[in-house]
Amino acid sequence: MAAPILRRTVVALALALAGCQERAAPGWSGYAEGDYLYIAPTLPGRITTLAVQAGQQVDLGAPLFTLDSEPERAQEGQARASLAAAQAQAANLASGRRPDEIAQIQAQLAQARAAAQLAQSNLARQRRLVDQGFISAATLDGLESSARQAQGRMSELEAALRVARLPGRPEERAAARAQALAASEALRHSDWSRRQKQQSAPAAAQVADTYFRAGEYVNAGQPVLALLPPANIKARFFVPEDQVATLAPGDAVRLACDGCGAPIAARISRIATQAEYTPPVIYSNAQRAKLVFLVEARPAPQDAPRLRPGQPLDVRRAPTP
Repeated sequence: MAAPILRRTVVALALALAGCQERAAPGWSGYAEGDYLYIAPTLPGRITTLAVQAGQQVDLGAPLFTLDSEPERAQEGQARASLAAAQAQAANLASGRRPDEIAQIQAQLAQARAAAQLAQSNLARQRRLVDQGFISAATLDGLESSARQAQGRMSELEAALRVARLPGRPEERAAARAQALAASEALRHSDWSRRQKQQSAPAAAQVADTYFRAGEYVNAGQPVLALLPPANIKARFFVPEDQVATLAPGDAVRLACDGCGAPIAARISRIATQAEYTPPVIYSNAQRAKLVFLVEARPAPQDAPRLRPGQPLDVRRAPTP
């Protein structure tokens, strides 16, 4: 009687263990990786200040390094002077002649009017004398010519006064405004160039490495240091082709590594579209020489610093709540 009961108990335990094995989440091998930010100047120059060192944590906007900006400061001063000159020229063309110049023309016009009036009076008087036969017609012709000259001089000065009160021609004013705008843009470019000599952290991160020291010359686009923000740390693991269809971006996984303590929660962010063979960096007999798909998962920013790029990882699907 005891034997059948024992057999039934053993069978039940075997079935229970088989069910647990079937429900166990599959595991995959991978490693941690970081997407580094390589901070380089946009302009060449000599490093005057390197404010950080490898391993240091920096906040968003913290100063990283400074290049010699004396040439840019001189260029900015020249641009400011050119802008002031262009603006003064534009204002001059928009305002017409100075008050003193207008007053001078007005005085000359008053003299011309008086001279014209005197010439007309002399001409009228001499015409009466011609009628009476006291002067010749030739003398009258000379007086008429003098009167016309005086009238012409008065008309000339009246026109000069009107022109003096007018601003510059539209074309001249447009050219002056364009020169002022060009000078303003040159100043803005000079200011931008000067600010490029001071680089700050684009994100809160750890300084992974520095490649130059203060006093050394660096070319434009050449990295001076590398930053690793927590959000740029991720897990890369390889899933066999017969299991990849069960995964989708957004799925939760758990990352385990030596010395990491409790498993780290992460979510799948990318699944490769093409298969590959397990890379030699994955030292796993179970996955060696299998056709796999690369999958990436990102932990929460507060958990990411627990991972170190290059660190081997064991990845499992997170249990369903």
